[in-house]
Amino acid sequence: MARCRVDKSIERVEIDGFAFPLGAYPVEKMSPRPGYTVDFEQADGGESDRAGRGEEDEFAPEDDFGAEDESGEFGSTAERPGRRDSGARGGAREEAEDETGGDWEEWPDRYVFDILVSATRVEALCRALFALLPGRVYPILDFLGMDEYREVDPYVSYDLIGLDRFLDATRRYRAFFFEDGLVGFGAMSEEPFIYVFVDEHKIVTVRVETALKERVEAVLQAFDLEEVDEIRGADAATHEHRGVLDAPPDRTDLRTAEEIVEELRDEWRLVLNIDTSINLDEDGNEVGITGWRCVVRHEPPPPPDAPPEAEAPPFRYAEMLLTADCQNMAEDMALTAMDVLVASEEKRAAAGAGRTKPAPGDEDVVPATIVLAERLRPENFERVCHEVAKRKPSPGVCEVLFAAWLAG
Repeated sequence: MARCRVDKSIERVEIDGFAFPLGAYPVEKMSPRPGYTVDFEQADGGESDRAGRGEEDEFAPEDDFGAEDESGEFGSTAERPGRRDSGARGGAREEAEDETGGDWEEWPDRYVFDILVSATRVEALCRALFALLPGRVYPILDFLGMDEYREVDPYVSYDLIGLDRFLDATRRYRAFFFEDGLVGFGAMSEEPFIYVFVDEHKIVTVRVETALKERVEAVLQAFDLEEVDEIRGADAATHEHRGVLDAPPDRTDLRTAEEIVEELRDEWRLVLNIDTSINLDEDGNEVGITGWRCVVRHEPPPPPDAPPEAEAPPFRYAEMLLTADCQNMAEDMALTAMDVLVASEEKRAAAGAGRTKPAPGDEDVVPATIVLAERLRPENFERVCHEVAKRKPSPGVCEVLFAAWLAG
């Protein structure tokens, strides 16, 4: 079974007995303040931030999920979707309705709790809070990706999935979820209204309808947490984020952060929570045609003459370098490039077998999925194109400059 573990060489930062996540830690003197704050939020029409807190401006063998620190706790190592201005992602609901036909309800009157505990207690606290959720939920995922125009890749699901599937992933990849500084995650339900999000600093935000306030407070009391004027975690000071996973090439059972995100996009039915028909930077500025690096997963079916019980061939991946004026165009161009790669391969195979026509099934649509579509700034894109494609991008032109299968 796929799993993950932390890099044992990473040391945990502790200040005054407070343990920070391995992946999010202060780099200047500070005084952490655990506890929780609580505020009331009025019902809205869908303008509230759906991804949790934002930056202001389980228990398994060591080899399975985490390296054991000196105290015997399991850890892995991280900006927060928690103090973002209200409405930072307020368009997600409307965009989803246009694209998927979804119909979000308004968020009701609710209480919002921001909760900070020592890193060694985060998972236990989250398990207790997840127990408040009903049997089917909408998962949420934030990942600090490599896009050079956007810091966080915000994913949401507009399909209900079983809570057991959500919890199973958090157990298998506990080092990633509860320690890694590149990821925030959570889930929400509408009936009853419950929203739980763990940001990249492992600060927990809970929003609940008013009738559930006492149940949340009971959980916090069980953890001996007190209400404070302000919590102070890693993001209250100058701090750094880092990934913490260890995935040696010879350990195919151990996943990298990118591989986990790829799996979660499938398992949780996640979609990128941005408008993919326009090309904006993080500040909302139009950036026009940009360079893109795309990775596409080819999902070949079993050969036509294979027995019914035969497994499908393993996935293959291809890399494309291209220029496009939005993500929709970039993905369409990458998928077309994948079609060309597969067709060229089939043509060579047919020639080698002495066929003049494609083999049965060769004319089918190529089953493929976009795994990665990240933008590069001009200087970096030109450098990569020179190194990989031996070409220079043409100004103002949307084109594919390079497409090839990835090794392995």
